[in-house]
Amino acid sequence: MANKEQLKALLDSYFNDDKERFISTALQVAASAAKKGQGNLATELKEIIDRGRNSIKNHQTDSKIESLSLDKDLSALFNTSKPEVSLRDVVFSNEIDTSLRKVISEQKQRLKLKEFDLKPISKILLIGPPGTGKTLTSKILASELNLPLFTVQFEGLLSRYMGESAAKLKLVFNKISDTRAIYLFDEFDAIGAKRTKDNDVGEIRRVLNTFLQLLENINSDSLIIAATNHPELLDEALFRRFDKVIYYNNPDANVIEALLKDRLYSFAKDQIDWKKLASLAEGLNHSEIVKACNEISKEIILNDKFFISLDSLRGFFNKN
Repeated sequence: MANKEQLKALLDSYFNDDKERFISTALQVAASAAKKGQGNLATELKEIIDRGRNSIKNHQTDSKIESLSLDKDLSALFNTSKPEVSLRDVVFSNEIDTSLRKVISEQKQRLKLKEFDLKPISKILLIGPPGTGKTLTSKILASELNLPLFTVQFEGLLSRYMGESAAKLKLVFNKISDTRAIYLFDEFDAIGAKRTKDNDVGEIRRVLNTFLQLLENINSDSLIIAATNHPELLDEALFRRFDKVIYYNNPDANVIEALLKDRLYSFAKDQIDWKKLASLAEGLNHSEIVKACNEISKEIILNDKFFISLDSLRGFFNKN
């Protein structure tokens, strides 16, 4: 039978909805039973675990299909996807990496937090110039939390008819409440612009007021992400509605070097002075550096190159 520590681990993983840990602990119990000569019990436990794994797999598949299917009223409001990109697959600054790991940890243990009337981070504002990883962040969170990603389509949301945009926004938040997922409002300044004399009366003001009210009052297990390149355009009231604001910038020298090694080390290994190579990419954003690395990788593979000189790589990091 399970020992004291295994029983504690089983209960803790169950109430924290940590299926991987639960299954791992259950397998340890089965292995302990086999070692003690309880072969029949060990076999029965293993069969139960295998059935449970298959059930979880089938349920996850059904959930993905269900959550990614949209009725007619919602199909024009969302672009749906199921990203598969891990936080381990990218290179961010320590600050951003720490922030994202905190979000993931709190979301995975949201049930444990609820026992103490606490809520996980669930409303995030991402701020930074283009190509610095804001949209990528939403994909990473969706993948790490095994949730679908719903990207709000503003061309379907915004309407010239009075009251229609606000009504559609309510449909979006109904979906957020009904279906646990990652919801991305990209280019968020399209609806979050400051209330000024120029737009004090009109559809944009109504949409913003509706968004503020819905965001403040929503009670959902979903994760809402808003991203913008222009924080100066956002209404001041928005910043108070988000649980966390994460700032993105073009990568510094250390992040550039780590990103280049992550992408190119298997090809170049110790042939290159990585610091000098990183200096060639200074001023480029994350997306531009990744694109350059992909081009370099293709050049190496297709031309069977076994040696790479620093000079031969300069053209890939052209800043013009």
